Amino acid sequence: MRPLFGVLVAVAVIAAPAAQSPDDLLSDTRLSVHTLVREDIFAGWRSDNETRLARGDRNVEILLTQRPAERANLLAWKAGTALYRAALAHEAGKSEAYARHYAEALAGFAEAAKATSGNGGVRAVTGGSFALFADRLPEPARSAGWAMAYENYLALWNEQGADIEKMPVHHKGEVLSGITQAAQRTGRTEEAARHLDRMLTVLAGTPYASLAQQWKATPALAATTNLTCRNCHAPGRLENKVAALKKTAN
Repeated sequence: MRPLFGVLVAVAVIAAPAAQSPDDLLSDTRLSVHTLVREDIFAGWRSDNETRLARGDRNVEILLTQRPAERANLLAWKAGTALYRAALAHEAGKSEAYARHYAEALAGFAEAAKATSGNGGVRAVTGGSFALFADRLPEPARSAGWAMAYENYLALWNEQGADIEKMPVHHKGEVLSGITQAAQRTGRTEEAARHLDRMLTVLAGTPYASLAQQWKATPALAATTNLTCRNCHAPGRLENKVAALKKTAN
């Protein structure tokens, strides 16, 4: 049985139909590449929706041409999909396909990590991708995946932890839950416990805190339940971003 997973990056989309297609919006540079591709990609990752995932893949390729300055961010999304396909191949017993997709994922994440610009979302996408799929990979890739998740979540925490309480619920929830989960899965028990307690304080009254309390009361849940993606980030949805832009224009 697959664990219940979540992902860090920006907005929760679970089997939700696309309210608006991004296809006719790709040239609108007011919309970030993340806003334009993540809902379709999440629909594929979370619900095995190949139609939506294919559109997300296609739009990533288009944006790589249209917005070369965002190459790192787009490569991270592309690598995340390769990691998803590696997980599917492993579960289907297709060892050659698994090896090919896994190698593609590692290469993509590595290239994205080396970039010094256009990389604002690389840490989030990379950490979230490995948190989502690491347990669906064989060893030693599983352990390596959680190590990658921890490395990227730790970097996010080091960058944003000092101001975490000032951030929107979804953002601070995803950063805190990500570092907590990754620390626990890499054997950093004391660190995980500190972040879990911090979640209960900083995120009191939110779905993140509710699950953190369950996890604290029953530590065994950590192996089967993911703390992330407990709060849908409605303002970040494509349709809401477009509506906001139209309202501003008027």
